[in-house]
Amino acid sequence: MNIPLSKRLLTCAGFVAPGDRIADIGCDHGYLSIYLLKNNIAVSAIAADINEMPLQSAKRNAERFGLDEKISFYLSDGVKSIPREFDTLICTGMGADTMVSILEAAPWLENKQYRLILQCQSKTHLLRQYLSDHGFSVEKETVLRDGRFLYTVMEVHYDPTAPRLTEGQWYFPPALARDTAPELPEYYAGLRFRLERALHGRGEAGDPVMTAALQELSKYPHLKDTL
Repeated sequence: MNIPLSKRLLTCAGFVAPGDRIADIGCDHGYLSIYLLKNNIAVSAIAADINEMPLQSAKRNAERFGLDEKISFYLSDGVKSIPREFDTLICTGMGADTMVSILEAAPWLENKQYRLILQCQSKTHLLRQYLSDHGFSVEKETVLRDGRFLYTVMEVHYDPTAPRLTEGQWYFPPALARDTAPELPEYYAGLRFRLERALHGRGEAGDPVMTAALQELSKYPHLKDTL
């Protein structure tokens, strides 16, 4: 039976290590947990959602694939009502504000025993800023296309000894600069265009963070040259 997984979720699944116990926050239809268990990647899954209807949908889908006994379901605002017995937290399809609020409510995630896989829909630079300011390190980040849009998926570890991101790196961190995805030059160009347009609209006053971001982008002329 085919598991209808988007390119975004497939990319997130590719970050999960074999044998992981996962917690899928904002699980929606539950297909990510189902895919990871059906393919013997994860050994157990916590599926949580803030709304009852998607959680019931996830339960029905798990039953359909014969995995309802391997997935624990929780009606939860973020991670507030879930157990802490997992290795990898996966959070997808949310904006930075929502993701930051989830992390702020769970300071216990600032622990090396956990790994975070995050796919942010908007204001990703604010998520990277929060992570860096709270001792998290973005170890890996990749670009992907899903439909008309480009997204990134990041793997995050708690490491308070790691160098903090600069303001420019909130927009284009070293982990993303190391990415080899074919969509990276297009992501780079789109980011540069949006920053230049925003700065132009602000007049002479400018914006020091956006200016720093453009300066960071200028360190990677090879990405501009590949377009």
